[in-house]
Amino acid sequence: MLVTTEEMFKKSMQGKYAIGAFNINNMEIIQGIMDAANKAKSPVILEVSSSAIKYARIGYIMKMIEAAVEEYPDVPVALHLDHGPDFETCKMCVDAGFTSVMFDGSKYDFEENVQKTKEVVEYAHSKGVVVEAELGKLAGIEDDVNVASNEAMYTDPEQAKEFVERTGCDSLAIAIGTSHGAYKFKGEAKLRFDILKQVKELIPNTPIVLHGASTVVPELLETCNKFGADIPGAKGVPDEILHEASVSGISKINVDTDLRLAMTAGIRKVFVEQPNAFDPRKYLGAARDLIEETVYHKMTNVFGSSNKI
Repeated sequence: MLVTTEEMFKKSMQGKYAIGAFNINNMEIIQGIMDAANKAKSPVILEVSSSAIKYARIGYIMKMIEAAVEEYPDVPVALHLDHGPDFETCKMCVDAGFTSVMFDGSKYDFEENVQKTKEVVEYAHSKGVVVEAELGKLAGIEDDVNVASNEAMYTDPEQAKEFVERTGCDSLAIAIGTSHGAYKFKGEAKLRFDILKQVKELIPNTPIVLHGASTVVPELLETCNKFGADIPGAKGVPDEILHEASVSGISKINVDTDLRLAMTAGIRKVFVEQPNAFDPRKYLGAARDLIEETVYHKMTNVFGSSNKI
């Protein structure tokens, strides 16, 4: 069933677990995620970036989501716009039937971010759609998001409280040390759980979101490189840190890079081991299986969202 994140997050805050938000680009990714959610009996957020909308086209996305919801009617599914760059994109998604949108105003100064977020909130709320906003800047590159490491900044807890009160946003993405893309850390991963604790104390009823939170699964990375990829030095957020985040007040954890790695690993393995393969169902089917495996692991062993429907 297609739902807003409101009830999902309420339950996750009470039960101290996180909901996985997985980026989608095509049918096989959607199927892999939904198969995992059904198997894990977990609520799930399917999220779409503006560049993914340009690639897949919004009409196709909506029909694939409709099919997913019909196949697994017992799985709560939220359809979410990830990193909406402007009011127009957010409005398009609200009007198309998304149940949640994110407006990313983190590139603006505080006052402009407040005003632009508030504009999105007012429109979305009038249509029964919830809004995620962002305060603070995450380093890294992913789709249309590109922030240099020297421009990244942690979220200020006092500002977070003021921001939520003034905008009326329903959830807030904060910057505590994660990064977009596959190259997150040169040394050991370290998140500022002290900032998260302060934020949760100041706005205890606001669901908090963690972006840039792929693990960059070592096994998937190894498979990619073994079968011809050149992805050196990629490093993400370890499972144990993400699990700690999920029990420490994070309600939503975004995953994109791990799905890309799973898909790439599956396809590359088939191409190398079966050089005569040219049936898309062979290599895309293998990719879909790896995506399901990856998502199921996160739901059951990392986020704690399994058996929560």
